[in-house]
Amino acid sequence: MAKALDSVAAIAGRTGANGGAAGARLLFVVNDLDFFLSHRLAIAEAAAAEGWEVHVAAPGAADDARLCAAGLRPHALRLARHGTNPLAEAASLAGMYRLFRRLRPDLVHLVTIKPVVYGGIAARLARVPAVVSAISGLGYVFLQGGARARTLRWAVRPLYRLALGHPRQRVIFQNEDDRSALEALGARLDGRSELIRGSGVDLDAFVPTPEPEGPVRVLMPARILTDKGVREFVEAARILRREGVEARFAVAGDAPAGNPARVPGQTLAAWRTAGTVELLGFCSDMPRQLAASHIVVLPSYREGFPLALVEAAAAARPVVTTDVPGCRDAIIEGETGLLVPVRDSAALARAIRRLVEEPETRWRMGRAGRALAERAFSVRDVAQRHLAIYRALLARER
Repeated sequence: MAKALDSVAAIAGRTGANGGAAGARLLFVVNDLDFFLSHRLAIAEAAAAEGWEVHVAAPGAADDARLCAAGLRPHALRLARHGTNPLAEAASLAGMYRLFRRLRPDLVHLVTIKPVVYGGIAARLARVPAVVSAISGLGYVFLQGGARARTLRWAVRPLYRLALGHPRQRVIFQNEDDRSALEALGARLDGRSELIRGSGVDLDAFVPTPEPEGPVRVLMPARILTDKGVREFVEAARILRREGVEARFAVAGDAPAGNPARVPGQTLAAWRTAGTVELLGFCSDMPRQLAASHIVVLPSYREGFPLALVEAAAAARPVVTTDVPGCRDAIIEGETGLLVPVRDSAALARAIRRLVEEPETRWRMGRAGRALAERAFSVRDVAQRHLAIYRALLARER
């Protein structure tokens, strides 16, 4: 990451005279600090290098050593990642409004659903000059069927219209499907949207390595949630074991408490007892995990633009993923990976088996994935695109 950020900083340092942001105050608002550190830290550091005074508000962010070490100014934020208690949600919106009034940022960058909705409304009330709203997936409300999800979609419709109605705002989407979904809800984007595919990857940290020796290792890098397709992954592993396919299966991710899609503890215990799939928990060493694997699988039901698949491409590992928004946007079918129907364990097993049994196909797709990452997924390029948006909004305000 350091080399990539040095390159970003070197370019950013040349921008002060023509639209630079020396002394301007930028505030990131996010509902998960770890998500910010893995998906937005490079952008924040590039902004700081360009001269922005960068603040970060997130639950648990107060005095966070990682933010302070990066030269960013942390602020605590009361915001539940999940839950729909009206009083708690109103308190979150009010807390953002008070924070905006106190800090008086020149620009707020809102990341993930609740910050986008509540922060967008609070920014209008607090008269924040400019807003960037990052739609990194539409989440539970758009994934689920049933009366409750339909009711929630109806309830959030006016909130999205308010949150995305700031006169000096850019809405960043990671795939076209999410943009279409919000427009269908009535959000009037009117040329104020941008498409940036993903958060970028540090091409110096995630590098191609030779395949490890021994049985093929199939890695699913995702939280243990139903809508990530973990049940289908475990069932595909069972199918392949019954068919006598020699492969090992592992999931790198935690099972976050409070998430409505969380797999129950008794189910996890049964999986551990069966031993079909190894549950690694949260892993901070993803370059090493990818180097120790042969195939990456993400059978998710919907994504914004999954970082896991971008990292797999950079590490030259072939991918099996689902033909859904976000996932299909991150690969080139037949060239860097394979697409399968969503919620189809049998099709998932067949695609995995093909890559297990065809090492030449794995190598070819892995090399193509690395080329795609170098061409389209560099964190340096993603950071520069964000900085250009910041500068344009700031110049318009001035």
